[in-house]
Amino acid sequence: QVQLEESGGGLVQAGGSLRLSCAASGGTFSNYAMGWFRQAPGKEREWVAAISWPGGGTDYSDPAEGRFTIPRDDAKAMAYLQMNDPKTGGTAVCYCAGRGRIGDPRLPDVYDVWGQGTQVTVSS
Repeated sequence: QVQLEESGGGLVQAGGSLRLSCAASGGTFSNYAMGWFRQAPGKEREWVAAISWPGGGTDYSDPAEGRFTIPRDDAKAMAYLQMNDPKTGGTAVCYCAGRGRIGDPRLPDVYDVWGQGTQVTVSS
């Protein structure tokens, strides 16, 4: 199966923008629907966004709706999370994940493969 590695984390001001990248290697990237999650210290892992297999659609959590997009580039074996004006302040680790089968994309257990995470801090 694929391996995933996130990059692009850092500090972003409320009202600003940041793009996270998720690079896939090995396996066949197009076999995986992709998702992004965030996890703040001491909190549950929260679903942020999901994109289906190539040619499919996207879904967003309520806080992300209208602010974030989750494109994928299968020729480059990459997925992204474009964050515009993030509202949830503080520091969290953001993970990309892949799933090779049908399921509820909001649930972490549906995903087969996870990256190591990249830290994002949203500052007011």
